Amino acid sequence: MKAGFAPFRVSPPLWLLAELTYACPLQCPYCSNPLAFARHRAELDTANWLRVLREARALGACQLGFSGGEPLTRSDLEVLIAEARRLGYYSNLITSGIGMDARRVAALRNAGLDHIQISFQASEPVLNDYLAGTQAFAHKLEMARQVKANGFPMVLCFVIHRHNIEQIELFCELASRLGADYVELANTQYHGWAWLNRQALLPSRAQVEQAEATAHRCQQRYASSMKILYVVADYFEQRPKACVNGWGSVFLDIAPDGTALPCHSAGELPGLSFPNVRNASLAEIWRDSAAFNRFRGFDWMREPCLSCPEKHKDFGGCRCQAYLFTGDPSNADPVCAKSPEHQRVVALANAAGNTPARPIRFRNSCNSRIYHGIPK
Repeated sequence: MKAGFAPFRVSPPLWLLAELTYACPLQCPYCSNPLAFARHRAELDTANWLRVLREARALGACQLGFSGGEPLTRSDLEVLIAEARRLGYYSNLITSGIGMDARRVAALRNAGLDHIQISFQASEPVLNDYLAGTQAFAHKLEMARQVKANGFPMVLCFVIHRHNIEQIELFCELASRLGADYVELANTQYHGWAWLNRQALLPSRAQVEQAEATAHRCQQRYASSMKILYVVADYFEQRPKACVNGWGSVFLDIAPDGTALPCHSAGELPGLSFPNVRNASLAEIWRDSAAFNRFRGFDWMREPCLSCPEKHKDFGGCRCQAYLFTGDPSNADPVCAKSPEHQRVVALANAAGNTPARPIRFRNSCNSRIYHGIPK
């Protein structure tokens, strides 16, 4: 055991997220990509991505997500999917649907892709296209139909925030009309652009409570036809989520430039030097790198986490959230009511219902566009 490393048995990474690119035709204000994503131009080439897939599979990864940005902007996507199929992954494409047509959906199926998840910004075109920054709604509908026609599981994702949270029932009605098998109603996680826009996007406590009740009614109503997953809003909880099931436990993210991360937002943390697949094998990175070992296990924990009986359930929560609120990723996730900093989260959540929404700053590769009004 090297000095400074946690005495923790390292299990294999089961879930590999391949962030193929930060390029995207949409400008969603809740995007989790880094604020300075435009500086990340040196994307891994096909050969390096193929090596990453092989090395991760050899380590034990079995589920693979192709993400971004918009992964459809990569012309080698089908090549990577075909290799994933050959290696035995269950592969999932996480996409806006922009960049697909009927021919490409069929090509993805023929390459061996198992699963396509299409995101929507709203249940109707005006708000959807406003939030996306382009006319996308009609195309998304057609691509959802093509996904179904090509035999993929129909998986739709709706990211929820202040401006669409009252559309929960409409989201489920739309999904039902499209023949969805799975629906993810995911409250915004405030990292990247969402953190920048948190005061514009954060719903009120009353909105959150109403949305959760509506989601549960929809789960019952559509139980026989589709599975609805509701991802609760962190800032209104008393206990944190088990972020990526524990740092460096089962989840491995590779950023477009080859940086290996234990979660897609970990690159924002100070004092950690994350390794790159251009310079080291995934086995070395996963097992031996100081950054991946920094928050593994429980020995790194401070109080109140160290003696908490729930640490085996939540693993101390989210390191990135701890850093954003307290300036130190070693602190307890302030979403937890036991955290000394919990009142910061409570104050932010309470303020969302008492102050007008701030202007939205949209994701943009050049200069962010700012809008004060939301279309009605």
